[in-house]
Amino acid sequence: MAQPANQTSAAAHDAAPVASTALQGLRVLDLTRVRSGPTCVRQLADWGADVIKIEAPVDTAQFGGPRSGPDFQNLHRNKRSLTLDLKTEKGLEAFKRLADSADIVVENFRPGVKKRLGIDYDTLSQTNPGLIYASISGFGQDGPLADRPGFDQIAQGMGGLMSITGEPGRGPMRVGIPIADLCAGLFAAQGILIALFERQKSGKGQWIQTSLLQAQVFMLDFQAARWLMNGEVAGQAGNNHPTTIPTGVFPTSDGFMNIAVAGEVIWQRFAKALGREDWIEDARYGTAPDRSKNREALNAEIAGITATQPTAHWIDMLIEAGVPAGEINDISQVFETPQVRHLGLAQPVTSQERGDTELVGQPIIMSRTPSQIAAPPPMAGQHSADILSEIGYSEAEIAEMKAAGAT
Repeated sequence: MAQPANQTSAAAHDAAPVASTALQGLRVLDLTRVRSGPTCVRQLADWGADVIKIEAPVDTAQFGGPRSGPDFQNLHRNKRSLTLDLKTEKGLEAFKRLADSADIVVENFRPGVKKRLGIDYDTLSQTNPGLIYASISGFGQDGPLADRPGFDQIAQGMGGLMSITGEPGRGPMRVGIPIADLCAGLFAAQGILIALFERQKSGKGQWIQTSLLQAQVFMLDFQAARWLMNGEVAGQAGNNHPTTIPTGVFPTSDGFMNIAVAGEVIWQRFAKALGREDWIEDARYGTAPDRSKNREALNAEIAGITATQPTAHWIDMLIEAGVPAGEINDISQVFETPQVRHLGLAQPVTSQERGDTELVGQPIIMSRTPSQIAAPPPMAGQHSADILSEIGYSEAEIAEMKAAGAT
């Protein structure tokens, strides 16, 4: 396990601001692109690992826009940047030397690419048996679809999500975020942390694999369980909860709101709060199966009542009665919400391209080792000389590599 180099790296950064002390001392090589991989690596960078983003010497177009764009800025904070051309002998040699000092490598190439480059797990672990190597792909590292290119919306469709999203009869609908990408990245980060814990016992690393398809199928959760256990194929339910009724979106005099009525106790509280205690004894609505069968009629009756008063009126009243309810915010309203401000989800950073701005911080609060956005996304190759010198390259050797186009 890469102890000497990691100790050098940690010492070199003692004076620099760190995102967190939780993962400080770990070295991560980031070979990822697009979103799933950078999402994984961001989790490690935000918790204090020394993440080195490996980039091509010639800056290519970034997925989702330029380096100055919100997407790039949000994904690549708290990292250092090293430019290497892995197709050159000197660039590949430098990467392998760096991998010998690394704790973690993360990549999301198509499955065969790393083998062709000679930077696959089997190769790198021969000289660094403690290496933890995480691979994210579209459909898995092997199998009949392994070579297909992966894309979030493709995974949403193939993984069943689009078939249960949207209004009945309106056709399949994607969700508004790249949830397959994001979940695959988060699961890969979770796998890395599991492997780090296990390495404390065995002293050995391992190869972690996940994919957009695996992540999306796992995220079907109770809908998948309904099929596997009961043979139920869920369909689209729009804004209505598929099994908990009445839960959904209801109109108010100034907009819309969410109401979540789960279980008999809350159902009775809800009926009383709306002045409709008769619903409790109504044969159409008295039990959960009755309410499911007569959902449309019940929703129409509720909407006729909620449309008479503004959202704030109903939320205050329902919360007081012990019935879950909430506003439906656009994104600007989200970040103006007092509770979101209190939780500190928007964190300040001074971007090298944009100046003072804000990014979304980690949604986890740690009592001793909190996370912060300590550094903006790096410029391409900003830390190349420092990183190469940390693994033993002289100034003359670095200059020679640069002249050869290897860095």
